[in-house]
Amino acid sequence: MRDLFGAVIRQARHDQERTLADVAGDAGVSVPYLSEMERGRKEPSSEMLAAVTRALGLDLLELVSKTYVELLRRQVDQPTAAPPRSVDHRRRAMSRSGEVLALAA
Repeated sequence: MRDLFGAVIRQARHDQERTLADVAGDAGVSVPYLSEMERGRKEPSSEMLAAVTRALGLDLLELVSKTYVELLRRQVDQPTAAPPRSVDHRRRAMSRSGEVLALAA
């Protein structure tokens, strides 16, 4: 997941033609930390993700949806990867384990 989030954050930054220093400053994180996040080398906390996405003008729903699109893109690029499970199958698996998945916008 950290690779996916990092790719989405980097792409959003590039799309906005902003520097690492600019976004890091707005997010209140160091430039090296943001760079490592973008490269998938850091496992950012939810607070760090929120700070960086806010600095990029994204909300949580945009981050999650762009991450999903990136995941699909990578699966198309690697046709030998296992196909994603259906939503119903995942819901059954989560309800059996007692976990709840909540996505907030």
